[in-house]
Amino acid sequence: MAADGLTTIKSVYSASETMARLKAAVTAKGMIVFAHIDHAAGAVAAGLQLRPTDLLIFGSPKGGTPAMQSAQTVGIDLPLKALVWQDEAGTTWLSYNTPAWTAQRHGAVAPAAIHGMTLALDTIAAAATSAS
Repeated sequence: MAADGLTTIKSVYSASETMARLKAAVTAKGMIVFAHIDHAAGAVAAGLQLRPTDLLIFGSPKGGTPAMQSAQTVGIDLPLKALVWQDEAGTTWLSYNTPAWTAQRHGAVAPAAIHGMTLALDTIAAAATSAS
């Protein structure tokens, strides 16, 4: 699955297990979980239905600050975010903004910071979605 600037990975786990694994991988990397937004629960509270759709907002000031120092507008895209969602067939997916896209969107962003974000997101996504 591809969309401009969006990385989407199929998970071998349920949506709830993928989210639990995502949170564990984020904290194992020493990052801070700033928020967990359960969009499906919000829909239910409004009398609507939505398949599992959970957003995790997380990051590290040591990783994100250098990017914002080089292009302050990158702060609109930080902290990092990952969406765990289930499609109509019941398949669980993990989606997140590709750091290279974020760098391109904001111009000259610290290459080392973007590289670090990419490595961290790749590791976290693999831990959350794959059985290996």
